[in-house]
Amino acid sequence: MPAPKKKPVAKPKLVSAAVAAEGVARLIETYPDADCELTFASDYQLLTAVILSAQCTDQQVNKVTAKLYKEFPTAHDLAAADIERIKEIIRPTGYFNAKAKNIQACAQALVTKYGGEVPTTLEELILLPGVGRKTANVVLGVAHNIPGWTVDTHVQRLTKRLGYTKNSDPYKIELDLQKLFPAKKFDWTKLSITLIWHGRRCCFARKPACTRCPVASICPSSEA
Repeated sequence: MPAPKKKPVAKPKLVSAAVAAEGVARLIETYPDADCELTFASDYQLLTAVILSAQCTDQQVNKVTAKLYKEFPTAHDLAAADIERIKEIIRPTGYFNAKAKNIQACAQALVTKYGGEVPTTLEELILLPGVGRKTANVVLGVAHNIPGWTVDTHVQRLTKRLGYTKNSDPYKIELDLQKLFPAKKFDWTKLSITLIWHGRRCCFARKPACTRCPVASICPSSEA
């Protein structure tokens, strides 16, 4: 007897701009203190921490950077450091060989091109080793109040579930969000961080807590 066919998983429908606005308003009300959870004392330290945060929790990154910045507090220090020592310190963040190479190459580029300072434009930032649009937008938004979308794994997951986009490519998601939430009305950095907080505290990857979700009643993926 042939095995029963599995029902295709229904993709969430896109919501209207009004529903999207209501959703983020509820989330902002739920998480009024949402902010970047990485520890840093300078633009260089924030930039380095964001690069290290790939596939790693902010809590683990903060433990590692406490040691890293004690030894290498500036871009000049990290640029001249022994790569093996860098690897040893950042090992707990995972993918430490590639990350060590990236953060040192980034620091060296900062020293060579910008005197050790972090540039403040997206165009300049994304040319640095290990820096993409997500990382650049975090630095610009958190350190300089220049709004931008941080399309990390949480934002990718939540924006599809909430019906804000049907795309999977981070850049296409970013473009969809820019259209849905016009810059004149919304703070993209604030929205990004709020979505990330919701993803970490409620809308989990494997089993979202829909029964206690503040947007369950208007979420096309809700199982509440």
